[in-house]
Amino acid sequence: MAEQKEDTQRERFKAFSHVFDEGTLRAIHKESSIGSFEALQSPIKIGKEANVFTAVKGDELRCVKVYRIAANFKKMYEYMASDPRYTGLKRNKMSIIYTWAIKEYRNLLRAREAGVKVPKPIHVFKNVLVMEFIGNKEPAPQLNNSSPSNPEKFCETLISNVRTLYQKAKLVHADLSAFNILNHNERPVIIDLSHAVDLRYPNANQMLERDIRIMCEYFKKMGVKKDYKEEVERIIAK
Repeated sequence: MAEQKEDTQRERFKAFSHVFDEGTLRAIHKESSIGSFEALQSPIKIGKEANVFTAVKGDELRCVKVYRIAANFKKMYEYMASDPRYTGLKRNKMSIIYTWAIKEYRNLLRAREAGVKVPKPIHVFKNVLVMEFIGNKEPAPQLNNSSPSNPEKFCETLISNVRTLYQKAKLVHADLSAFNILNHNERPVIIDLSHAVDLRYPNANQMLERDIRIMCEYFKKMGVKKDYKEEVERIIAK
């Protein structure tokens, strides 16, 4: 009976995407077997680096991010090679992808503990990361698909979160855009922290400047006038 249940579970996983190799299926099944979730439900986002799904856990929903084995692991390595937290990282494809998943888990945990609005990380195993579901019955939309009713307030709250990320979590997102911010009940939730770097990382402040410039340009289209250099100074000021 247990074997039949396992086979049924695996077939259900396979139905979601042909990109699930055997190793990934085992990792998903492992997360399910330890109670991180009961079953995958539907895809939220299909990307080059990872696929994101909703999952059921009792009466609640959770989010499951599956990092693709076919992802550009060389780019991942370049990001982590200069990060003092990952010195000695082996230049091995699977090792890099698994470490990338762990990196996002730790970045989310670090940001969350600092008070930044990010999804709560629940568990990570190999290339599968389980997180808090952000949304009501449906996933909260990405900012690029859902403009806030009060762009000025939304932008201020976002910059405040970026400052907390910098000052308390000692991290820079390094890939911030309207695609990596959710509009949840008119408040920003920052996602996709796999690229986030420690402040000791070379050029961390330049990455911060790029993040803020991109966001200021985005909100400028909505009539929000901010000088990105002034905002960067405000973020890094003690």
